[in-house]
Amino acid sequence: MENTINSMAQIEKYLGSEAENLLTYKATCIPKERLTLPGPATLNEVFGISDRNVQVLKSLSSLYRHGRLSGSGYLSVLPVDQGIEHTAGNSFAPNPDYFDPENIIKLAIEGGCNGVVTTFGGLSLHARKYAHKIPFIVKINHNELLTYPNKYDQVMFGSVEEAWNLGATAVGATIYFGSLESNRQIVEVAEAFERAHELGMATVLWCYTRNSSFKTEEKDYHTAADLTGQANHLGVTIKADLIKQKLPETNGGFTALKFGTSGEVIPSSLIPIEAQKNKSKIIEINIAPSNYSTTITDIFIQGKATETMEKLLFILTEIVL
Repeated sequence: MENTINSMAQIEKYLGSEAENLLTYKATCIPKERLTLPGPATLNEVFGISDRNVQVLKSLSSLYRHGRLSGSGYLSVLPVDQGIEHTAGNSFAPNPDYFDPENIIKLAIEGGCNGVVTTFGGLSLHARKYAHKIPFIVKINHNELLTYPNKYDQVMFGSVEEAWNLGATAVGATIYFGSLESNRQIVEVAEAFERAHELGMATVLWCYTRNSSFKTEEKDYHTAADLTGQANHLGVTIKADLIKQKLPETNGGFTALKFGTSGEVIPSSLIPIEAQKNKSKIIEINIAPSNYSTTITDIFIQGKATETMEKLLFILTEIVL
């Protein structure tokens, strides 16, 4: 009981002036009963009647039942592909130990993560030592940053079979939805995910919007709920088992940019609850906070405050405090 009181005091401290509003918030537009929220029965509820074969279900179970959050329905995965996406020098020079990919794997293990995501090269170098100790998620495509002038295009860096041979539990890929190259990326990733499922691996999709026209003088609509929600919808359509997205920060991208469907696709009154619902059942929201306060606030804004305080305290204690 004392620990619960102390945890609540810490939560209120981090939330600051927003504490009362967030802690007492009740959804009025869409009740929590209409959302598929994480919990111990997540795998059965989401995938129990799906066409995923037994090996895929075992792979998903390996992810959900590993690490400190095992069995909670939540995932804490360490993704480190910045060496390719943002250059190795920029990413690892501040802490040179991480030029050695083994330290990335060690960090994920010591942190009690459900899995580790990194490159073919990084995981293959240490597969025999660690593939049985923590679930591997191999990132199979990247946007490399050496081409000049720079362009934003996710291209394949290896095969699904190669990921399977090094002991991967899952494969991961990124699609820049809205980009000129997105149609090709959709086809490539859909084919890769189909093959991964045949081999018994789970699939993880980074659903990012990318188009210079999405950013106007008034606002950046790359994180608009209607655009990101549609990207997520496309992602689940190609059978991604898990989706990583950036948390919606605004709305009305289709309307402001004058394309897509007409009218207000998602009423502003439903943000961010509808943003959560729009992602169906298999979304993992990416939180990249600058501090603990931002992390906790994001968790509440996503709607998880509508769960029991016991569950909420458990998650905050495991992830944040």
